[in-house]
Amino acid sequence: MILKDHRGAPVSGANARSLELYETAISQFNCYVGDPVATADAALAESPDFAMAIALKAYLLLSGMERGPVPAAAELLARLRQLKLNDRERRHAAAVACLVDGAYHRASERLEDILVEDPHDILALQMGHLLDFYRGDSRNLRDRVARVLPEWQQQMPGYHALLAMHSFGLEETADYARAEEAGRRAIAMNGRDGWAYHAVAHVMEMMGRYEDGAKWLREGEDGWAPESFFAVHNWWHLALFRLEADQNAEVLKLYDGPIKGGQSNVVLDMVDASALLWRLQLRGLDLGDRWEAIADRWQPLGEDRLYAFNDAHAVMALLGAGRRHEAERVVATMSQTAQKQSDNAAMTRDVGLPLARAFLAFDQGSYPAVIEILRPLRNIAGRFGGSHAQRDLIDLTLIEAAQRGGQRKLVRALANERLALKPKSPLAHRYRDQGARKAA
Repeated sequence: MILKDHRGAPVSGANARSLELYETAISQFNCYVGDPVATADAALAESPDFAMAIALKAYLLLSGMERGPVPAAAELLARLRQLKLNDRERRHAAAVACLVDGAYHRASERLEDILVEDPHDILALQMGHLLDFYRGDSRNLRDRVARVLPEWQQQMPGYHALLAMHSFGLEETADYARAEEAGRRAIAMNGRDGWAYHAVAHVMEMMGRYEDGAKWLREGEDGWAPESFFAVHNWWHLALFRLEADQNAEVLKLYDGPIKGGQSNVVLDMVDASALLWRLQLRGLDLGDRWEAIADRWQPLGEDRLYAFNDAHAVMALLGAGRRHEAERVVATMSQTAQKQSDNAAMTRDVGLPLARAFLAFDQGSYPAVIEILRPLRNIAGRFGGSHAQRDLIDLTLIEAAQRGGQRKLVRALANERLALKPKSPLAHRYRDQGARKAA
């Protein structure tokens, strides 16, 4: 008898027990809770030739955009290719192969092809959604979900995850009211959906609703924080809300506590820690030895060159710790990467490398050079991934460079721009006042 998953797709090599474990791992991945890798391993211990469980584990290993797990994912791919696969499973193997090779755009297309054939394939949808995020493809963040959502019914397992993903895509395309509504619906269906909490937090961040955002995350903490491998990023969002409110002591407490600044070896956590410290440094805060700890985490990855977005954050941390020589070495290897032909080479060439050079210039106090690089770069920065909220660091660095470089009229203009989006922002008001006063 051919078994089918909970959304009706046939699966190869599974038995009833391993299929239930696989579905549990999918549910964990949907909500970013628990340990879906361990659950996938349990499914494979039960059924070693379970093709979709092998694919799931490979995707999970590759989902963090780190080079370390790539060899293990390649071994899983080789194992997958030795099995007799159905058409859907062959398509997943092809998508995994693209990811292993760093062909992110092609992987995205392969996953989209799977969804055209089977709009209920939630694994293809979630991996595609993550790739849209990593590639800064805001339209696909919204439309990949929109293409399949009408084919689902609310009672189908994982429907909340579709709403959460659609919420984030709507937010990244500035459809804030619909984004918030979808995210809240997702949480009403599954109170552990960390991506849904995250999507609504993004809405509040982009609208400058920093008190609403802090309240939203604090009140939902019992849902998104426990046993979540995504919790650090939501804590980071809470820290941004408190930073906007000038609650700097609370921000540092969050950094030293649940954000695990300088303590985590997970690259996504290291990105958040570095970005938060850079924002604090732009405000002139005394950060003690915090930069040194996070720089130590980045130092072994100095030659990683898997994903330009990560590289730029490594440069930030090394500069913050006063390790300019190491930062320059990272930038030199980024320059070598930019000469190659790959998706990451294009990301590096277009955005990552010039951004890293702007950080070097900022560190030296060469503010005119920072401004010259960042003014045009911020308009195309989506090409190297991340969210609008994450890439806001580029605008913050630009406006601070203008302030420190004495370009008061530019400060005023940039503050006006910021206030149009976040009219209650204390930081934007300060910049506006400084620019107006000193430009008069």
